[in-house]
Amino acid sequence: MDATLLLQSIARHITLTEEEQARFVSVLQHRTIKKKQFFSREGEISKGPAFVTAGLLRSYSIDHNGFEHVIQFAPPGWWAADIGSSIRQTPGILNVDALEDSEIFWLRQSDLEGLFIKIPKFERFFRIISQNALAAHQARLVSILSLPAKERYAQFCQLYPSLIGCLPQKQVASYIGVTPEFLSKMLNTRA
Repeated sequence: MDATLLLQSIARHITLTEEEQARFVSVLQHRTIKKKQFFSREGEISKGPAFVTAGLLRSYSIDHNGFEHVIQFAPPGWWAADIGSSIRQTPGILNVDALEDSEIFWLRQSDLEGLFIKIPKFERFFRIISQNALAAHQARLVSILSLPAKERYAQFCQLYPSLIGCLPQKQVASYIGVTPEFLSKMLNTRA
C-alpha cells in the first residue's frame, strides 16, 4: 500500500510533518476494484472520497429511461465521490465504478472529520480541492447548456488527454451529452 501519489497531491496544497503524514496514512482505506465493479452505488450511502492511484473510475447517474450520464472520469491522481451522500450520510445519487482494474485509497467520513479536528490543515486541503471541483463542475454545466457538441468534445480532450484513445466512444458521448451515434458521425465528418 503505497500512498506516495496521494501524499504528493496533498503536498501541492499543504505541508505536512512526517507525524501528520503517518497519522493520515493510518486512517486510509485501501481497495482494489476490478473492472466493472462498483465503489459505490446510487441509493447506498457513499463510503467517502476516493483517490485513484491506478486505473480509472467514473461517476455517473442513470435516468428513468436507463441512459447513463457520466459526471466525471477519475484517472490516477484524481478524486471521486458522491459528496452529498458522504457529507449528509444519505443515499447517494451517483454510481462510481471502475472502467479498468483500479487501486484507490478512500476515507470514511468519520475519519475525515477526525482529521479536520486533529490536523486542521486538512480542512484547508479539502476546501481547496472542493473549490476546484465546484469551479470545474460549474464550467462543465455552462458548457453543457451553451456549447455545441464539437466544442464540448474539444473541452473533453483538453481535460482528459490521456483518456481519448482508451475510452469507448459510448463513454465519451455520455460525458459530453450526445448519443454514441452522433459522436461517431461528428468525429467522422471532422476527418
